[in-house]
Amino acid sequence: MHLISASRRTDIPAFYAGWFARRLEAGFCHCLNPFNGSVRAVSLRPEDCAGIVCWTRHAAPLLNGLARWRSAGHRFAFHYTINGYPPRVESHNPSLETALRTFRSLSDLLGPERVWWRYDPVVLTRETPPAWHLRNFARLARELSGYTKRCYFSFVSVYHKTRRNLAAAGAAILEPEAEARRALAAELASEALGRGIRMYACCDAGLLQPGVEAARCVDIGAFEDGLQAEFPPSPTRAGCGCVRSIDIGAYDTCLFGCAYCYATNSRRAA
Repeated sequence: MHLISASRRTDIPAFYAGWFARRLEAGFCHCLNPFNGSVRAVSLRPEDCAGIVCWTRHAAPLLNGLARWRSAGHRFAFHYTINGYPPRVESHNPSLETALRTFRSLSDLLGPERVWWRYDPVVLTRETPPAWHLRNFARLARELSGYTKRCYFSFVSVYHKTRRNLAAAGAAILEPEAEARRALAAELASEALGRGIRMYACCDAGLLQPGVEAARCVDIGAFEDGLQAEFPPSPTRAGCGCVRSIDIGAYDTCLFGCAYCYATNSRRAA
């Protein structure tokens, strides 16, 4: 058995739901190795998939099929990103009202234990300083209270293309010291816990403290507690707590155009 990640590389539910539905019905898909260009077939049959972890900002195109696929034996969990950034940072995301409404509908289908809020990445700019994040996060946590039990977050990794794309969008990035990041994380965690949401820091041990746990974004324990030994840790970068999975997405195919995106060089490329 294997876990499917769909996908860290692109938003399959938002843009490729039709493809995904056809592949689930067929019981397999092909996926591309981004490093050597090789292609392999991957089984999507329920008996071969311990679970499917979806990553999205807009799950509405998948909602109608979920009941049918679950009846066939598939098990799903969703990482659902809602950040609420200004348009210059997230230029083509669904409206905040749409995102919150769809998140709640998905939670009603799967339960709050399987729909996880991603407030990720935390991008600090002159327009979005720590005080802005505290207000924004508090509002979102209030809206999502009761619909999720987890919030995953990290501070933006400043790669060359990240800095370039944010600067092109007119959002010069601020890079606070570790203690300032830790202090902000503590305040976010306090707000989240008051709403029944636990915080999980992705790939940053320096943020761990009471109320902030280490993230395992792909975690077999979310589906089956007895299979941990069969799914060893397989970190995607330093500090990652994820277990082994197969990512069926492709880079440079997401059309949301977020200025901080790691997986897409530009919206034009996508």
